[in-house]
Amino acid sequence: MNKKLVGATIEHDLSKAPKTGNWRNVRPEVDKDKCTGCGTCVKYCPEAVINLRERRDDSKFKKLAKIDMDFCKGCGVCAVECPFKAIKMEKE
Repeated sequence: MNKKLVGATIEHDLSKAPKTGNWRNVRPEVDKDKCTGCGTCVKYCPEAVINLRERRDDSKFKKLAKIDMDFCKGCGVCAVECPFKAIKMEKE
């Protein structure tokens, strides 16, 4: 049986993954009022640590970027690529 590969997600055992530690000097902060949940940051994150999560906002659900700070390296690519400037890099 031939299967067509459309996309793939690599599942990692996070209990064995090395965490960033305390060497990161800046971290991304998401402005929930500016974030539209477009997913651009998810596509460009080199560490694949950003997910879109649904959040209840004024009786409706809205997708927002959620960054896993245990593995974020603080590179700032997400802030540069965000078309709505909803991510700012803040000092640790």
